[in-house]
Amino acid sequence: MPDLLLELFSEEIPARMQRKAAGDLRARVTNALVDAGLTYEGAKEYWTPRRLTLDLRGLTARSADISEERKGPRTDAPEKAIEGFLRGAGLSSIDEATIKSDPKKGDFYVAIIKKEGRNAQDIIADIMPDIIRDFPWPKSMRWGAQSAKPGSMRWVRPLQSILCTFGPETEEPEVIDFEVAGIKSGNTTRGHRFHAGEAFTVKRFDDYIAKLEKNFVILDGERRKEIIANDAKNLAFANSVDLVEDEGLLEEVSGLVEWPVVLMGEFEEDFLQIPDDVTRLTIKTNQKCFVCRAQGSDKLTNKFILVSNIEAKDGGAEISHGNGKVVRARLSDALHFWKTDQGNLPDLAQLEASAAKFDLDLKKPLDQRMAKLDNLGVTFHAKIGTQGERVARIAALAEELAPIVGADPKQAKRAAHLAKADLPTEAVGEFPELQGAMGRRYAELQGESKAVSAAIEDHYKPQGPSDAVPTDPVAIAVALADKLDTLVAFWAIDEKPTGSKDPYALRRAALGVIRIVVENAIRLNLCKHGMTNDLLSFFHDRLKVYLRDKGARHDLIDAVLAEGDDDLLLVVRRVEALGKLLASDDGANMLAGTKRALNILAAEEKKDGEGAFDQDIDQALLSEQAEKDLSDTILAVRDDVAHCIKAEDYEGAFAILAQLRPSVDAFFDGVMVNADDPAVRVNRLRLLASLRATTQRLADFSKIAG
Repeated sequence: MPDLLLELFSEEIPARMQRKAAGDLRARVTNALVDAGLTYEGAKEYWTPRRLTLDLRGLTARSADISEERKGPRTDAPEKAIEGFLRGAGLSSIDEATIKSDPKKGDFYVAIIKKEGRNAQDIIADIMPDIIRDFPWPKSMRWGAQSAKPGSMRWVRPLQSILCTFGPETEEPEVIDFEVAGIKSGNTTRGHRFHAGEAFTVKRFDDYIAKLEKNFVILDGERRKEIIANDAKNLAFANSVDLVEDEGLLEEVSGLVEWPVVLMGEFEEDFLQIPDDVTRLTIKTNQKCFVCRAQGSDKLTNKFILVSNIEAKDGGAEISHGNGKVVRARLSDALHFWKTDQGNLPDLAQLEASAAKFDLDLKKPLDQRMAKLDNLGVTFHAKIGTQGERVARIAALAEELAPIVGADPKQAKRAAHLAKADLPTEAVGEFPELQGAMGRRYAELQGESKAVSAAIEDHYKPQGPSDAVPTDPVAIAVALADKLDTLVAFWAIDEKPTGSKDPYALRRAALGVIRIVVENAIRLNLCKHGMTNDLLSFFHDRLKVYLRDKGARHDLIDAVLAEGDDDLLLVVRRVEALGKLLASDDGANMLAGTKRALNILAAEEKKDGEGAFDQDIDQALLSEQAEKDLSDTILAVRDDVAHCIKAEDYEGAFAILAQLRPSVDAFFDGVMVNADDPAVRVNRLRLLASLRATTQRLADFSKIAG
C-alpha cells in the first residue's frame, strides 16, 4: 500500500509551538483522509525549528464506491415535496427514482445515489490547501507582496516550501500536485541553515530522513532530546560536576536546534553568592542553558551547559565564550537585585503608618517591602481591593485557623503579614516565578523563625496536582487562609469559573484547600469561615474530581455527599468506609436488599405522597416473625450506628449496617409488603422507611450502582 510523505518548511517555528503543531498536522490530515473514505495503517509526526513533517504509512490507493438509498416522499405527495426530494438527491427527473411499498405507509419514492471512489492522489491534492491555509497557529503573520491582498494566507513564519510525495515502496513515488499561496508542492527540501548547501530531492520517508541527517538535520525531536541529555550528562561528568536536569528546558532547547552540539561555559565564582534559584532562572531564562552542581552536593557551581546549533571549527570555544559573557552580564544584574533587596528603602518615614498597621519592624528589609506594598496601594483586584487589604484579611483568618491546625497564632499572623512582602522586591520583579521562594530567603536573612520563613514560600502550595502540600502547621494556616480568602472574595463579586475559563485559578485554589485538609487530616468546617452554599457546592464538585482521581467510585461519592457537608475530611472518610463495606459479601448483599426496600418505598410514595411513611412503626401490627425481627434489628442497629457516628468511626458504622443483611433478606423472602389490609401495608412501609432513615445517616444507598 502507498505511503505519504509531507513536509511544511518555513523560516522558523517557535519551540513552544512545535510539538502541538505537528500533532495538529497529523490529526487534520488523517481526519480529512478518513472522512474522504481512505484508511491508513499508521501515522507519525516530526518537527524541527524549521519544518513540520508527517510520515503516513499504508494509505489505501482509492476510496470505495458508495451506493446509498435515500428515502423520499409518498408517491401521492404534493409536487413541491417531490421537487425538494429531487434536488436533495441530485436527480433530474422522478423517473430516475424507484418506488417501494410499505404495508402501513403505502408507496414512496427512493433514490439510489451512487458515488464513485476517488484516487488517493486526488483526495490529498484537494484537502491539503485548506489544511495548510487554515492551520491553527496561536500566532501567525502575513508576508510578501500577497500580504496586501484581502484574505491572504497567514502562517507562523513565512512558509517557504511544501514537500508531498506518494507511492508504494516498490515504485517511484509521485509528487502530489497542489498550490497554496503561490507555493507549489514538490519533492525537494533543505537541510541545516548554515551547514547544508542547496535544496535536494527526496523520494519517501527513509530516503528523506537519511538525506536530512547528511545535511545536518536530526528530524526526530525525541532523538534530539536524548542526544542533548546524554551529551550534557557526559560533559558535566567529564568536568567533575553534575547536570541539573530540567525537562521543560530540555524540551525547549531541542526545539531550537536541528543539529545539537553540547558545550560547557562558565562564570566567575563571585556570582555564587546569589541564591541558586535566581542563578538557575537567570541562566535558563536568558540563555536557555543548564546549570551544574558540585558532585554529591546541592550547591551550584560556576559551570553551565549550553546547546549550540552549529558544529564550529574551533570546537565551540568562541560560542562558549560568547555565552559566558552574556551569562555574566545577566548574573551581574541578578547580584545587584539580590543586594538591593537586602538594603534599606528610601523615605522610610512614609512607611510608618503601614508598618504600624501590620506590626512591622522597619529595621528589617522584608518588613520594609511589606510596608511599601501597602503604602503604594497596589491593587489586587479592582472590586476586591489592594494587596495590603488582602494581607490584612489573610492574617486575621490565619490567626483564626491556627488553633484548628495546631499552629501558633502569633507565628501564623506574622507569616501572613510577610507572605506577600517579596512582591515589590527587585528579584521577584525580574523573576515573578520566584515569589515566595525569595520571601523565604529574605526572611531567613533577617532572622525570622524557621516556621515563619517556610510559610512564606509554602503558602502558595500546592500549585498543581504533582506539587506537595504544606505540612508545617504555620504554613498550613497561611495557605488555607490565602486560598479561602481568594475564593470567598471572588464569589462575593460573582467572578466564578465558567466552562473552561478560570482566569483567577479558583478551581486550583479549591483543590488546594481540599488536598491540604485531606492530606494533613485536618478537621475544618468551611461554613464557619465565610463559605456560602454556592461556594460549598463548588467545593463539592472539586472534591468529586479529587476523589475520582484517587480511584473512588463516583456513585459512592454521590451517595455519601450531602448538601450541607462542609467537613471535607469526614466526607472522604465516609467514602472510604463505604467502599470497604461494599467490597465485602455482606455489604454487597445488604446493598441489594436495601435498594429493593428503597425502590418499593419510592414507588409507593408516588401514590401516597413523599414522606407518607416517615412515622413510628405500630409494633402491634407486626404479625410475621420476619418483620418483627427486622424491626428489632433496625432499633438495635440504629443506636449503635449513632454511637459510631458520634465517635466518627465510619468504618465501624458501616460494619454495623451490614448486620441488617440477614433480617432484610428474611423479610423480603417471607413478607408481602403491599398486604391486603391497608393498615398492615402502611406499617410495613413504615418499617422500610425506618430502614431507609437508618442507612441514610451514612449514605443514600439509592445512588449506588448495582
